[in-house]
Amino acid sequence: MTALGRPWSPTDIDRTRFRVDEWGLREDRFDTSDLGVVETLFTVSNGYIGFRGNHEEGRTSWEQGTYLSGLHETWEIRHAEEAFGFAKVGQSMINAPDARPMRLYVDDEPFIPDKAEILDYHRRLDFRTGILTREVVWRTPSAKIVRIRSERMTSFAQRHVALLRLEVTMLRGSAPIAVSCQIMNRQDGEDDFGVRQHSLGKGIEPRKAKQFQHRVYLPRYRYQEGTRSILGYRVAQSGMTVAVAADHLLETADPVHVSGTITDDLARNVFEIDASEGVTTTVTKLVAYHSSGGYPVQELVDRCVRTLRRAGALGADGLRRQQREWLDEFWARSDVRIPDQPVVQQAVRWNLFQLIQASARAEGWGVPAKGLTGSGYSGHYFWDTEVFALPFLTYTSPEVARNALRFRVQMLPQARRRAEALSLEGALFPWRTINGEESSAYYAAGTAQYHIDADITYAIAKYVAATHDWSFLAREAIDVVVETARMWASLGFWRGVNGERRFNIHGVTGPDEYTTVVNNNLFTNVMAQFNLRYACGALARIAQLRPDDALRARERLHLGDEEIRTWELMADRMMIPFNAHFGIHPQDEQFLDRDVWDIEHTPPEQRPLLLHFHPLVIYRYQVVKQADVVLALYLCGEAFTPADKRADFEYYEPLTTGDSTLSAGVQAIMAAEVGYQELAYDHFMSALFIDLCDLHHNTDDGVHVASAGGVWSTIVAGFGGMRDTGGRISFDPRLPAQWRALSFPLTVAGTRVRFTLAADALAAEVEEGDALEFSVHGEAWTVRRGEPVRVPLAGQGPVISGEPEIEDLDGLRREDGTLLTASIPVVTTEIPVIGPDGSPVGGPDGAGSR
Repeated sequence: MTALGRPWSPTDIDRTRFRVDEWGLREDRFDTSDLGVVETLFTVSNGYIGFRGNHEEGRTSWEQGTYLSGLHETWEIRHAEEAFGFAKVGQSMINAPDARPMRLYVDDEPFIPDKAEILDYHRRLDFRTGILTREVVWRTPSAKIVRIRSERMTSFAQRHVALLRLEVTMLRGSAPIAVSCQIMNRQDGEDDFGVRQHSLGKGIEPRKAKQFQHRVYLPRYRYQEGTRSILGYRVAQSGMTVAVAADHLLETADPVHVSGTITDDLARNVFEIDASEGVTTTVTKLVAYHSSGGYPVQELVDRCVRTLRRAGALGADGLRRQQREWLDEFWARSDVRIPDQPVVQQAVRWNLFQLIQASARAEGWGVPAKGLTGSGYSGHYFWDTEVFALPFLTYTSPEVARNALRFRVQMLPQARRRAEALSLEGALFPWRTINGEESSAYYAAGTAQYHIDADITYAIAKYVAATHDWSFLAREAIDVVVETARMWASLGFWRGVNGERRFNIHGVTGPDEYTTVVNNNLFTNVMAQFNLRYACGALARIAQLRPDDALRARERLHLGDEEIRTWELMADRMMIPFNAHFGIHPQDEQFLDRDVWDIEHTPPEQRPLLLHFHPLVIYRYQVVKQADVVLALYLCGEAFTPADKRADFEYYEPLTTGDSTLSAGVQAIMAAEVGYQELAYDHFMSALFIDLCDLHHNTDDGVHVASAGGVWSTIVAGFGGMRDTGGRISFDPRLPAQWRALSFPLTVAGTRVRFTLAADALAAEVEEGDALEFSVHGEAWTVRRGEPVRVPLAGQGPVISGEPEIEDLDGLRREDGTLLTASIPVVTTEIPVIGPDGSPVGGPDGAGSR
């Protein structure tokens, strides 16, 4: 089902335009009806540089986008009503100077794709080379035929390098042609044709990026000599600095005239050629980007010059060769294979490619919710990274995962200050940020999500367990683990419950943003319990393995044994809400007191709810935006019984709206585990095609990176049934009925094993490293290099038909006898009369129930 609740299948895609290609995304017809979506889908990025899939001509577009990891502007957040501790400084990703435009003129007529007579068109993003290519055949107004080939690449091997190429061949007729290559500052206004980046306004939209009224880039450097151009800037408020440089290489057998001009906001190199029929002219553009938190612009210019020197020595062929080698290694340790399913195979690889494009060379910065594919959410980093993106990176590209976690370590000073502002000990990490400072102006659904602390510690724990990187834990990450444990210890309090003292946590928001500032949110408490226990265990472990580092950490953190024992007691006596009457874990203490929102009968035009109902309306109902309890069942599955999981899943599944792209993957995993295997596949397909089919109608703002991570987790943890408990790998598979096999690699402690799941067996083979121990249905196995293992399977879990529905909840009675009813809030002139049993008087629905 889609977010709007209608059945959907991959056949909804126009396959005459987007043909199935297992190793690429291809487009075979030019179309401007969905510009924003295809700009996002055809983005190329290495995690440091991101180029949206705008056409080379740089004209008609939804949003022109060139982004650098961490490059942002700041501003003062103005609250309607100020209060102590509110976030003060906002941050927003900004457009880097755009080096992509390569404009073609034939007989002085510009090639403008949406106005041109295009005879043939193909565009393809190759997942194995990371190169976006486009080929167009254009009939000019003077009836000449021109073939235009372009190429775009951001280098994974050379972090600061991009490669752009344009080939022009006169297929019929000769003509004077010109290629105008530019670097322009789009952030601060119009380009040289008066085109501004697209207005992002769609009414009140909390997911959109901020638009600035002041000049963002302050010119500090410009240089033009020969065919080399350099521009350098300081960012007005954030103080960041950026420089971009480009070298241009021309190949042609025809006569040429070259010229160049430069201003503060535009560098132009123009190549004029007397083009003969059948002769190809090629312009290659080598681009270098450097940015910093405040180094002098001249320093960045010098770096750009060195980068161009190295790139020039390699040449285009050398850069392509490095790129292919880098991606060959990536796919060897990451590729998920689904035989005989080309549509699914293509979509899976596209999602995995987005994960590495968002993260590979982010180095020193986090992974934004949209990667570097669009300006949605202002380029902020959320808890999405730790919970949804890092599992994939941890088991396939652990060095990339380590870099992402080190960014959180470097953020610790700001997190300590934030905790102090909220009268807490330890550290409180921001819910949304770029530079480490909290940037959420709405605390109820933002800052109150204290669970971010536990999410980060959870990601550290999983990374260390999978890599055995004890040095990172002992020397750096332990500070985060301890300071987050301290935050929980100071946030919670003791209260007697039925004669037994329990550790409670009040006034928080869980992952579900449709229920805010509550007491004892289940997800928060379970994750806090994990955080506290892991802090105790991690300290003991590093004391055993790296005693000197452990001693230094204790001294550095002023940590004593009594504090550690207190954490153990708090974890053991954490308040874990459970309602015996319903036999489920309530999302929070008050959740079951609310009536149920009838999602199944909510009109599609009122979705997502956050855009059509005031938050206070939504908060009065049992309705879930992000999977909350269900996410706890997955992340901390050992804390729940199989019966708990099924009962909780069946209760919360019909309450979950699909308004958040974070949910489908989690719902798929737990549906598969408890037995709703068809439903699991439906959720998986929704997650798989969220962006490729724009199912949430906002892909134009950028890729949903967390959803892409959820796709991998669904395949490996949902269908593969993989769980990692303290470094112990286990499997309880659920192969979809539609597939004959599934294959994926996992890297654990330096050993890479490819697991292949079929209906009757799970096979394992070491591809790199020595040996790996794992279990299947509780039975231990060891696979060694050269000794593949095949584990027979008698079955793959329970199978429950159908899916839980609202009707299963409507009419239930609470423990006090009141009726649980399902309704939709509407404006009404009638006052409904409610009887003492909680049911409407005067009819089964009462006034305004639908």
